[in-house]
Amino acid sequence: MTRRKKLLFAAAAMLLASGVATVGLLAVDIYLHGKYERSAGYNIWGYRGPRVGSKKPNEIRVAVLGGSTAFGYGVTWEESIPALLEQKLSTPAQPVSVVNLGYNNEGAYSLRFTLDDYRWLDYDLAILYDGYNDLGYNAPDMNRQVYRRDSPLFRWTGYLPIFPIIFQEKAAALLSGGDVSGAYSKEKTVFRPGLAARGAAGVLGAAAGAGAALQEGLNSVATPTHMGEAIRQASDCETPWQIYCESVAAAIAHARQIGVDVMFVGQPASLYPTQIKRHPHQQAQVAQMIARRFGQDPRVRYASMADAVDLANEQLSFDGMHLTADGNRIVAERMAAVVREFGLRRTR
Repeated sequence: MTRRKKLLFAAAAMLLASGVATVGLLAVDIYLHGKYERSAGYNIWGYRGPRVGSKKPNEIRVAVLGGSTAFGYGVTWEESIPALLEQKLSTPAQPVSVVNLGYNNEGAYSLRFTLDDYRWLDYDLAILYDGYNDLGYNAPDMNRQVYRRDSPLFRWTGYLPIFPIIFQEKAAALLSGGDVSGAYSKEKTVFRPGLAARGAAGVLGAAAGAGAALQEGLNSVATPTHMGEAIRQASDCETPWQIYCESVAAAIAHARQIGVDVMFVGQPASLYPTQIKRHPHQQAQVAQMIARRFGQDPRVRYASMADAVDLANEQLSFDGMHLTADGNRIVAERMAAVVREFGLRRTR
């Protein structure tokens, strides 16, 4: 079944199950996708940037996976690393499309599930741009976030709703004087919203909560498959990176099993006080693991962006982790050079 047919099937199923109100909600959601797709959202299939069609005969397709630094938090989709990487790799003689599969807060555990969920994109190279979102965990704890697969509608049809996120952030902005970080922070704000703002925020919050409750109800019938997956602790990585290494290894092994080339790219060296020592240790461990396990495979590569960008430079990073458009451009240029040296090829 094609993606368009799946979407039509989803709309028809929603109509039969919930009536006209649900169809209206779907129409609103599609509208919100179009409105926020460029600025801070994702398209109807849950990835950032314009929807891509089938590959052209000579086209090579690259998928970039990771967390918010791959997604491009704080910049428009055109200013994200994947979009800039496409500009630097694609030529008239050799068209290259780069799809942004990054998602905020996701870590290494999510990578193999994202590879599976978007296999229909027929990508030839998977770039795993990862590290930060696992720095706060020590085995046996781990970052198990796989946000898209948590949505039953996405699992069943490939369509990812956006209205709960938009309404949640709009409500937070009304309650905090325009700061959407209130949607994710437990700290109280000093801003005192007026009665009208509180009322509007309540309506938006209720709508977002209704959407979340609907998805939770559907998940009680069909639990997200990733939740039951076990991750073995890799004995060849030092503490506390055993589970992190195993998650990366599982993603690389899966990609190679389906015939996709893999490049794991470490992010610029973190300057967060709690991460400044952990990040180099984490990346050294995962690099050594990749060399040990996949060193004989010429279609697997590790590359480091640790020194590509000075995160203390406010012109390149606005918060010591996420990059500005200029910072993303530097990383994309460095990454493009590594990709060219690695060699792009159609895998099928």
